[in-house]
Amino acid sequence: MRCVVTVGGIKIGGDNPVVVQSMTNTDTRDVDATVSQIERLQEAGCEIVRVAVPDDAAASALPAIKRRIDIPLVADIHFDHHLALASIDAGVDKLRLNPGNITDPEKIEQVVRAARQAGIPIRVGANSGSLAASFLDENGHATANGMVDSALKEIRLLEGLDFTDIVVSLKATDVMMTLAAYRRIVREVNYPLHIGITEAGTPWGGTIKSAVGIGILLAEGLGDTLRVSLTGDPVEEVRVAYQILSALDLRQRGISYRVCPTCGRTRIDLFNIANEIQERLADVTEPLVIALMGCIVNGIGEAKDAEISLFGGEKSGTISIAGQVVKRAVPEGLLVDEFVATVRAYLQERRTADG
Repeated sequence: MRCVVTVGGIKIGGDNPVVVQSMTNTDTRDVDATVSQIERLQEAGCEIVRVAVPDDAAASALPAIKRRIDIPLVADIHFDHHLALASIDAGVDKLRLNPGNITDPEKIEQVVRAARQAGIPIRVGANSGSLAASFLDENGHATANGMVDSALKEIRLLEGLDFTDIVVSLKATDVMMTLAAYRRIVREVNYPLHIGITEAGTPWGGTIKSAVGIGILLAEGLGDTLRVSLTGDPVEEVRVAYQILSALDLRQRGISYRVCPTCGRTRIDLFNIANEIQERLADVTEPLVIALMGCIVNGIGEAKDAEISLFGGEKSGTISIAGQVVKRAVPEGLLVDEFVATVRAYLQERRTADG
């Protein structure tokens, strides 16, 4: 079991649940836009948020951002150790340092001393795209061993300064390289692991790549906190993260859907019905299993563990709760409204029963 690190009250590592993180893509200097996006991320389930700190103006905006949000704030630092020092002074809850672009031991020591005094951890985040030249292979390419060696050099430097409040990440765009790096680092250190596939891509391709890489690591017991890196609205990163965790029975937040792939027996537009239901119930945070089936051939068996189910018929559908039919022969055009209303009524009853 890996050791525990605390980030603004959130515990990472040990036997704590895997923590979901994301990163804003607003201009950090725009406090209102950044806070607004963080609020949306928190609503989606983000538990720790990271912001880019590329210059002094961004660092100067951190205190105002910190005052207006309710989740831990991480400063993402590259190249300039002065920005790390300014971020610590601003009250951030953690630093992310890239060992590939802040290499001067004296500068790192200044940051470590300030972090220790402030009581905040440091994530040593090695990326395949920003390794120092000494850690590349003979052809100038990144490797899993190069990422690990780069991270270990910085970790040993921090340990030499009596600093062990460390989180480690080793992210590559290549899934197999990422897997190899994490599998090796756990043989070397016992710090919590932040996992992910960096620069994974747009929501379609990036989700697939992230699900494969992150899913394998989590299935192997590797990963204490994660970020799904997607190009676009970061709220989607959080949604995908919870779907990955849910698929592995590690965490459940919101609705888990079982949706029929459809075939020639389907007589309703299940594709659009399912998409609209998911969109209209996206605000639900309570764990709930929903089944949306095109017909009853396999649907009854596949949906038997679902709390609420829809079964398609001839331009109509049946809605059931815990296997008991509650609405029969609902016209196709009314299925979404009726199903959403059923779910919300069910959740309200459950909340009332739970007190």
